[in-house]
Amino acid sequence: MIDLRGVSCSYDGIEALSGINLRVRRGESVAVIGPNGSGKSTLLKLINGIILPDTGSYTFDGDEITGRRLRDATFAKRFHQRVGFLFQNADAQLFCSVVHDEIAFGPRQMGLDEAIVEVRVLDCLKLLQIEHLRLRAPYRLSEGEKRKVAIASILSLNPDVLVLDEPMNGLDPKTKRFIREVMLSFIAAGKTLLCSTQDFTYVEGLFVRGVVISADHVVVRDDEYQSILADHEFLGHCNIV
Repeated sequence: MIDLRGVSCSYDGIEALSGINLRVRRGESVAVIGPNGSGKSTLLKLINGIILPDTGSYTFDGDEITGRRLRDATFAKRFHQRVGFLFQNADAQLFCSVVHDEIAFGPRQMGLDEAIVEVRVLDCLKLLQIEHLRLRAPYRLSEGEKRKVAIASILSLNPDVLVLDEPMNGLDPKTKRFIREVMLSFIAAGKTLLCSTQDFTYVEGLFVRGVVISADHVVVRDDEYQSILADHEFLGHCNIV
């Protein structure tokens, strides 16, 4: 479903990814691991079409993702519906005045009937256990509540792929466990999950595969997730633990 070949990215001439080759099959759950500054967030933004590669190619489900394709409003709308992205900072994606409208925004942009939109909103409120926040202003919520609302706003689009950038960052243990259960439900539904993480405790049992990016912005290992976690010498060498 996801195919990156020879992808490199830079910001103002500073390299962020170098010659990345990565293939993710439909239904896989993949952890993206690496030290701070390795390029994990850049990789996830590229998969979501927020940024484009300087060199190399990115193909999603048979379609190469380019600036020209994303300028096609119909194609872009469908692509962003299929690939949901959770920013590391929830404030970066919450902008509506109340939680209800935040969750309804994506389905409304898709042109769904308002009755269907309402069903999706109510389902996502229930799934994330945030019914009591429906008429609250997102900016007044706690960090954990904001993260739940952001995830609900993604799931209301019923995406095929869920891309999460450090979803456990800054959360209390109870909320981490809850978010983990939501991710397990997404995987159980046969969806594809990519997630950058350094919080190995709370993502136990989520991933079948791990991709490690080094401080030099290259993929240095693509292996079974548990095999990577068991290799403490390798993780220490990469400054991950």
